[in-house]
Amino acid sequence: MSILRYLAAPLSPLYGAVVAARNRSFDAHPERAVQVGVPVVSIGNISTGGTGKTPLTLFLAEGLEGAGWPSAVLSRGYGGRREVDPMSVEADSDPRQTGDEPLLMARRLGRHRVVVGRKRHAAALRALAQRPELRCLLLDDGFQHRALHRDLDLLVLDGVRRWGDGRLLPLGDLREPVDSVARAHALVVTRAARVQDRAEVEAWWSRHGSGGPVFWVDFTLRGLRRWDGSGPPAPMPLAGAGPAFAWCGLGHPEAFYADLILAGQAWVGSHSFPDHRGPSPGELRHLEALAQAEGAGWMVCTEKDAVKLGTGHAGVLDMPLFVAEQRVTGGEALLGWVQDRLAGLSGSAAAP
Repeated sequence: MSILRYLAAPLSPLYGAVVAARNRSFDAHPERAVQVGVPVVSIGNISTGGTGKTPLTLFLAEGLEGAGWPSAVLSRGYGGRREVDPMSVEADSDPRQTGDEPLLMARRLGRHRVVVGRKRHAAALRALAQRPELRCLLLDDGFQHRALHRDLDLLVLDGVRRWGDGRLLPLGDLREPVDSVARAHALVVTRAARVQDRAEVEAWWSRHGSGGPVFWVDFTLRGLRRWDGSGPPAPMPLAGAGPAFAWCGLGHPEAFYADLILAGQAWVGSHSFPDHRGPSPGELRHLEALAQAEGAGWMVCTEKDAVKLGTGHAGVLDMPLFVAEQRVTGGEALLGWVQDRLAGLSGSAAAP
């Protein structure tokens, strides 16, 4: 336990009491949650750190759009400081205003597909004003944001870290008590290939959850592209370039380093920044020096890290920097289930 967590430990019961009171209020008064006229699908978790919500949200947004369910993503835009709120996120937006993950999603999904806002119902209204044809909204990291009504709650659980140490913030890494998972309509277990005991996870869900289905998905690093845009995409592992030096700013950086190994990519050193923080140009130059000292031939980071690099970073590197592109695998059953539930909701709304 870090010294800061140790010092903050007495606040954990107070935090738990506040969370419990808030949940009781929403449970007793569901009318407090604003409805916006189209179904809302929430993708969230109960623990801190990276569980894979962003790639899962991207997977659902792309899959639903392709299946005839025009969708937009609503995000808090963590870390972004903006004068206009809510704010549409486009490919050329400033990550200092939008946050890194919304910008990553906007660059993947395209125009008018992502809106950030501190009040998610206001973000929803902006998204619907931009695209009146929208048939659903995806609420990124929305499990705790109960002020916006949701029709489907997907709880994301990292299959490796699972439910963490079982203690509430700030003493532990749980955002709310484990029994809160009963609000979720389904459990999505990420990094499924690395789960050692699926029966244990299913027993946990049976004990605490809603009885909804469990879906098992994985993340795969499928390829590499140069950060500066030069040259064609390359398969992973990168041939003939020697080992990589890996760096990232994620909530769970070890997952990225493990994914590189699973993709067959050798690396000889790494550096982790705090979640949502990227290197300054000077820090990027320092990373290159670390990579050279380790005997690496190139550097690699995640897509989330790459969006935080700007023109000031472009001229500081002599060593190639590649971006690892991540995709969801094994998510077809989840996507089909979400589509069926959305179709059922639309049918109910259309019924007399």
